[in-house]
Amino acid sequence: MTMLRRAALALLGAAVALPASADTIFVSNEKSNSISVVDGDKLTVISTIKVGRRPRGITFNADMTRIYVCSGDDNRIDVVDTTTLKVVDRMPSGKDPELFVLEPAGRLLYIANEDDNMVSVLDTGAKKIIGEIPVGVEPEGMGISPDGKILVNTSETTSMAHFIDTASHKVVDNVLVDARPRVARFTADGRFVWVSAELGGTVSVIDTATRKVVKKIAFAVQGVAKEAIQPVGIVLTRDGSRAFVALGPANRVAEIDVQTYEVKKYHLVGQRVWNLALSPDEKRLYTTNGVSNDMSVLDMERGKVIKSVGVGGAPWGVIVKP
Repeated sequence: MTMLRRAALALLGAAVALPASADTIFVSNEKSNSISVVDGDKLTVISTIKVGRRPRGITFNADMTRIYVCSGDDNRIDVVDTTTLKVVDRMPSGKDPELFVLEPAGRLLYIANEDDNMVSVLDTGAKKIIGEIPVGVEPEGMGISPDGKILVNTSETTSMAHFIDTASHKVVDNVLVDARPRVARFTADGRFVWVSAELGGTVSVIDTATRKVVKKIAFAVQGVAKEAIQPVGIVLTRDGSRAFVALGPANRVAEIDVQTYEVKKYHLVGQRVWNLALSPDEKRLYTTNGVSNDMSVLDMERGKVIKSVGVGGAPWGVIVKP
């Protein structure tokens, strides 16, 4: 065998050995204290990362080399390396962190501390809390405007969306929404913020300029009791045409036309759907189902679930890396 042929075969072998290009999905499991790592090509769990107790909120750092996860019962943020899939650091969070949001600049992490009615401001570079912002009772949802100037926190017991100026770290307005608001999500143009109300059964669309509720979206699923329809997670497509809302014990995801605010379809997923995430190409929607302990994979083009992937105990948060 010639040297050239050997080199060609070696290159061919290396090419075959390379993994297929696919998304990687990370799911936080509240009861099993872990993150499930799912291969987006094979749709199977390829790794399980042990983290602190009761992990819920999960997000990437700016360049997606790290994952931040709220370990609520340990009062800390665990940091996971996305290449080695190991916990490489821990940072302070304030008491009982549940959800958080990273500023667009990528340095400050705003964390909802459910037990002490505060939003903590974490400098991820210095790894220390640099501020605390008093808010309503049981803060949870955290959303930030695309320009990073306005932060919205939701307080479950106070039933309010608190508008916070990120320059002064002061609450500048409070907007009353329906009972037990959970998630706040800005539209891509920053004009509106969508707030889900779990017990109220609605999503309030708030104009960020006037701080007024311009639309309240209600849901009705045939054969499902009204009290079982409990909106939590929200995602919007990049072009602003569609929104998807997880409806908790209704075991459905509502697909909404953003221009008309009409529900176009209810997608059947797993049991007690908490949160959801779109794939980077927006061809799939991934949902975490806290009672069936799985992740539903919704094919956006076909409009149906193509697979349920078993993950850990009580899956809660989900993020996707290309």
